[in-house]
Amino acid sequence: MIKLIWDRGFERKLKKYIQKHPDKLEKIKNKLMVFEKDPFVPELKNHKLSGKLKDMRAIVIEYDCRIIFKFVKRNEALLIST
Repeated sequence: MIKLIWDRGFERKLKKYIQKHPDKLEKIKNKLMVFEKDPFVPELKNHKLSGKLKDMRAIVIEYDCRIIFKFVKRNEALLIST
């Protein structure tokens, strides 16, 4: 089980995203629950990023939505951006 840590910037970005796309709220909640249980489930498409974000990873919510995060400890993930 992974503990999720919400960065303030992530909270703000997520709130704005949900205001524009209220229909995606349930999908985001479901994917985050799956992520908490097992961050490497194939449906999340967990992958490393490159370039300026090379120390971070992302999971896919939908083709136009992803959540960028970073493992801070073995069982903790810092959610950074949508």
